[in-house]
Amino acid sequence: MAFRSFPKPSDLTVPEGAEGWEKLYPYYLSFQDDQLSGDDEKFWFCDSQHWPTVFRPFETITGEFAVKCLGQFNARHLLIPNANGIEFRVHLGYLYMSPIPVPADKIADRVPHFEERAGYYFQNWEPLLEKWYGKVKQTIVEIEALSFDKLPEMVPIDDIRSGKSKDGSEVLLENYDRLIQLCYQAYQYHFEFLNLGYIAYLDFFMFCKQVFPDIPELSIATMVQGVDMELFRPDDELKKLAALAHELGLESAFGNTGDVEGTLAMVRALPRGDEWIAAYEGAHQPWFNFTVGNGMYGHDKYWIEHQEIPLGYIRDYIQRLQEGHQIQRPIADLIAERERIKAEYRELLEGEALEQFNAKLALAETAYPYVENHNFYIEHWTMSVFWAKVRELSRMLQAEGFWPDEDGIFYLGRTEVRDALFDLVTGWGVGADPVGPSYWPAEIERRRAIVDALKTQRPQIALNTPPEEITEPFTSMLYGITTEQVNTWLSDDESGGNVLRGMAASPGSVEGRARVIASPEELDQVEEGEILVASVTAPSWGPIFGRIKATVTDIGGMMSHAAIVCREYNLPAVTGTGTATTTIRTGQLLRVDGTTGIVEIVDEAAGVADALVGAHGHRH
Repeated sequence: MAFRSFPKPSDLTVPEGAEGWEKLYPYYLSFQDDQLSGDDEKFWFCDSQHWPTVFRPFETITGEFAVKCLGQFNARHLLIPNANGIEFRVHLGYLYMSPIPVPADKIADRVPHFEERAGYYFQNWEPLLEKWYGKVKQTIVEIEALSFDKLPEMVPIDDIRSGKSKDGSEVLLENYDRLIQLCYQAYQYHFEFLNLGYIAYLDFFMFCKQVFPDIPELSIATMVQGVDMELFRPDDELKKLAALAHELGLESAFGNTGDVEGTLAMVRALPRGDEWIAAYEGAHQPWFNFTVGNGMYGHDKYWIEHQEIPLGYIRDYIQRLQEGHQIQRPIADLIAERERIKAEYRELLEGEALEQFNAKLALAETAYPYVENHNFYIEHWTMSVFWAKVRELSRMLQAEGFWPDEDGIFYLGRTEVRDALFDLVTGWGVGADPVGPSYWPAEIERRRAIVDALKTQRPQIALNTPPEEITEPFTSMLYGITTEQVNTWLSDDESGGNVLRGMAASPGSVEGRARVIASPEELDQVEEGEILVASVTAPSWGPIFGRIKATVTDIGGMMSHAAIVCREYNLPAVTGTGTATTTIRTGQLLRVDGTTGIVEIVDEAAGVADALVGAHGHRH
């Protein structure tokens, strides 16, 4: 294999029409010319797992807050001996990361601090986690309480009589500042337990590799797989609602779920329809604060605001029930398999080794569910409320003439929004027109054109020369970026491009036609029996997993959401292939082996024999 480097950032061509794109983002997010020598020596990978599409300026808030707060728990809270945080940059609209190593001579110094700090969490996991739930829910309550009202014609007379001495505009500015702070606070909470969940799993993983040198990584993952995770609750709620509709004989009302009001009115008009409506409305809080995306972008559609999405999933589940299908996750099978594997490996140990195995497994089982459950509380619920408030503010500024469309705010950076608000309150306060309405509309259109141009180019999977060995554990587990996988991405593929190699993320072997998905908006194109091929899947795609046979992704490791969710739905998955979405075309016949991590394009004829889609599947 001829070893090569990935391109340097400066080697990548700027799409036509995107010239000057760097100015859309804060200076510290760009590769700076005078720092290029240092940046070019670092290995960067594109995190298309969490940020698969181009950032509009305001949306970098999630990348910045998330990666900064991830790092603080490694480097400043827990002092993880071998892992600091992750540097990050935005290049051509996409987020790139470079893990920061701990110098070898500093590792030993961190060990006692880490043991004390992580040990405290592990010994007090349940009460600390209970406190965490309270903190997050309080953050959501505070975000919901913020308002961005139009400024009045005059200060109320009561404010004159009370000697308040303020005109009320300070509330608008304070509420915006508070909105940003609460988002930042949520991301600090996000990572409080997350890295510990990974550490507990990693400790168990490394122990298993030591005592069972030939153990498949999938077997280790299966031993800790959660079954009753809160991340699956929204999908489970839809299944319950579908089963109730089926039981009450309401199927006829779900013919056109794109018409939300019409569908709900038809349900209400049927006998016992009110019973179903009560159950439907009862599921809204909190479970409909769920997005088909991943919560990282202002364009993500949440069920609570786009009820045609959950109603469409309910309709699909009703159809499956009418056809006699089982729509529930195979929980009993998953538990039986988990217990079987645990027992199998326990039998191979005795004495102290068995005690260590049991202790490390117990810790992983306690800490690991958080890895998925936090996702509902932060990315889905908190960010649902956050983005709704951002749009509320955008509509207020739209009404003041600052931009013609509701999404205008997303083309400003968050500090620019603060400037626009001060422009508004200044004009209002002195009785003059603000400058914004004559400045922002044209500037937003200019920026929109740049963002649209950036979207025409897929991100480069990685930049610069990778290290000889990738040792940072989170990078491997979460993103599937291992030494071996990076070398596969760089190698000249001797199979002529018909074979892709990735992580063996969920076992089983299956054949079927490919359905390549570029965004959640295309999920309605997925047909029964197809193999989903995506840059990444979101946890909220659960309802789609009832239709598909397997999943293939560009990025993701054993602990990525795609891997975890596919194991829970008993679907084969290969993650971290690097190039699945750019190599595979919709309609091609694929053979996916989630046990070995190999994806084979069986035929080149995309779209041929679509009628045979359901005919090839077999599960081992």
